Amino acid sequence: IVVGDVSDHGIASALLMTSARAFLRQRASKTGYLNQILADVNRELARDVEDSGRFMTLFICEIDRPNIIIRWVNAGHDPAFTFDPNAGNFEELAGHSLPLGVSEKAAYQEFQRKISPGQILLIGTDGIWETHNKTGEMFGKEALMEIIRNNYTASARQIVDTVTEALGQFRGDEVPEDDITLVVIKVDR
Repeated sequence: IVVGDVSDHGIASALLMTSARAFLRQRASKTGYLNQILADVNRELARDVEDSGRFMTLFICEIDRPNIIIRWVNAGHDPAFTFDPNAGNFEELAGHSLPLGVSEKAAYQEFQRKISPGQILLIGTDGIWETHNKTGEMFGKEALMEIIRNNYTASARQIVDTVTEALGQFRGDEVPEDDITLVVIKVDR
């Protein structure tokens, strides 16, 4: 599962995302740990963008269903987090390395931990919590977490829809400043 966010907007950023996606798909088709995959993708991307100042943040993870383990690498992206409805708490999936494209020599660390059936995994882009309303107030991560707390029994699709609706209501007539991406995964019982 991969969520990325390219710096800036426009055609150049879209081309960077397309290149990153192609590099990632090609490299992920071969064996290797997540941190090795990202290091290889980063080397290719850094060569393409070295003089442009462009970069991309990326969060990549895999869920080992038989062992109920999640493995992840964070390349400069906002941390993903899990919600445990039984305990009522959120936990960040920590770890922070350089974004892709910043340095050809960047190293990436892979993390892992057990997850429990019933937990919810959320991976998003900063366009969600940095959405502003007409008074300049930001939506914030707390508002997102409150939506998750109140809707954890809903399907993953319904949770995404509820967040999207809440963002639209919060923003009102304001033009969106950034794109939003949200992936919600519910761990099977």
